Amino acid sequence: MSITVSRSHEASPISRGAFLRGASVAAAGIAAVSLTGCTSGQPPETSTSTGSTVTSPQTTHRVLLAYFSRAGENYWYGDRTFLETGNTHRLAEMIGDRIDCDTYRIEAAQPYSERYDPTVERNTEEQDDDARPAIANPVPDLSGYDTVLLGSPIWNVQPPMIMATFVEAAGLSGKRVLPFVTYAVSGLGSTSSFYRDLNSGAQLGEGLAVRGEEVSAAGGDLDQWLRATGLTSAESR
Repeated sequence: MSITVSRSHEASPISRGAFLRGASVAAAGIAAVSLTGCTSGQPPETSTSTGSTVTSPQTTHRVLLAYFSRAGENYWYGDRTFLETGNTHRLAEMIGDRIDCDTYRIEAAQPYSERYDPTVERNTEEQDDDARPAIANPVPDLSGYDTVLLGSPIWNVQPPMIMATFVEAAGLSGKRVLPFVTYAVSGLGSTSSFYRDLNSGAQLGEGLAVRGEEVSAAGGDLDQWLRATGLTSAESR
């Protein structure tokens, strides 16, 4: 099984975007969230929301970047290494540095282990049970967005089951959804069918797959994808 990892408790500002985080772990369903400014280039392990609360994103933001990532023991060119920041997190930072978007970090209410093998075991159980792992933070109100970027690692050929939790809670009907993933051996895997089978009513667009070990060098492929999906112009970068 290939697995890309990122510490579930890390919270990070994303360049030129905005960080959305709920105030209560116990809240359920759709909730209002805070939008805070982001600072480019800061490594994001522990940060605190300091921006003002915005009650509606409709007037300023049309793109939401929502992603799940884990740091810790990670598959790495056939071996393992410990990552302080997960591969999907780093890719999300690169996207946030290129487009005007808000960012929501999907975090598990029960954090995944930083160790590789226990995470593989838990993921296998969740896939076998068609589980919906709880999300720690309230899911944001998506009514003001028409495009949602969904980012995750690929675990056992598909996104983690917590992504199904988010999709079913978020209300994506009529919105354009663009998946992006980091992987070890599977590429996009079954990402398209995974999201399509959730019957969210979203319009699923072109996805992007970046090998986890090569995220830092993936700027060219990322720029091409952003242009192809209309998120940046042909003149950008």
